[in-house]
Amino acid sequence: MISNKKIKVAVGMSGGVDSTMAAFILKKQGFDVIGLTMVTWDGKHSGKKTQAGCYGPGQAANVKDAKKAAAMLGIPHRVINLKKEFRKEILSYFRKEYASGRTPNPCVICNRKIKFGQLIGKALKSGILFDYFATGHYARIYFDKKKNIYFVKKGADKSKDQSYFLYRLKQSQLKRVIFPLGGKMKKDVRKLAEKNGFGYFARKKESQNFAGCGSYAELLPKGKEGNIVDFEGKILGKHKGIANYTPGQRRNLNLGGLKEPYYVLEIDAANNSIIAGPRKLAFSSKVTVKNLNWVISPRSVKNSVKAAIRYGGKPANARFIFKNKNRAVLKFKKPQFAVAPGQSIVFYEKDLLLGGGIISK
Repeated sequence: MISNKKIKVAVGMSGGVDSTMAAFILKKQGFDVIGLTMVTWDGKHSGKKTQAGCYGPGQAANVKDAKKAAAMLGIPHRVINLKKEFRKEILSYFRKEYASGRTPNPCVICNRKIKFGQLIGKALKSGILFDYFATGHYARIYFDKKKNIYFVKKGADKSKDQSYFLYRLKQSQLKRVIFPLGGKMKKDVRKLAEKNGFGYFARKKESQNFAGCGSYAELLPKGKEGNIVDFEGKILGKHKGIANYTPGQRRNLNLGGLKEPYYVLEIDAANNSIIAGPRKLAFSSKVTVKNLNWVISPRSVKNSVKAAIRYGGKPANARFIFKNKNRAVLKFKKPQFAVAPGQSIVFYEKDLLLGGGIISK
């Protein structure tokens, strides 16, 4: 039997409690652990830190904390520069989507292309050898020997489950991934940190945002002023750039004299306009989904699934109408509020992650 000491695991360390405890658990289990921290912030935007985020001026402090955690754990630590790759793969995509009136989810793409892609590839290329890659994600991975396939399930802590962000991972990526926290509750992870001398990390504010340098608008070209209209084309007011809005949003419309609150219904990028209306018009009974990616083969997927139209949203009952392997129409049993083109829609069967795609309309 192979000893865990002969199995080398690289842990993606962000300087937070989750990745720190993931490394702690693996080391305690006897694995040969090394910490990897990716640097993506290039300082080309506002240098003002306004919130905890993975991309922003606060990253330098997070790298320092990751180094501190690795030293406390007694494991080697390396910093991987991915500024160029992040700008090309994530920021360019982010900007293009918002400029087109869509609401992208950069974390989904970052997981596929950067965290579980470029970070691993660049580390290996630099001579850092390892057998597995681990993160502090709250999700679970299982291998089915009979079907020779890796399955992803929701994390045991449903309030922290992060499987939504993993639906674009391929089998070739999943086969070398470990999620040490998948079966744990967040409160227990904090207790574990406190108990073992990592109280600083247990009490550290969580990074739950993409942009740590202000609003998303900070990362986008300055938008042009345009009209806010209703479905009949009547001008209701003005907006300061379509990138500041997403379907279902009520804030910043600044519309007065209406009988009831109005919400963003659609974003018309071609005409640089926001279409607004009452809440009852912000529901969708079906969506078109493109760029489908399946963790499990679509041949195994039933027509009826649970579909999450956003991270943290309650999955809704829906039925598939496949157009081709990359595109489908999804009909909801009950209309869903504020379905946003550009967002990821992720499919489940109970706790099992099936796959997902991008909402196109």
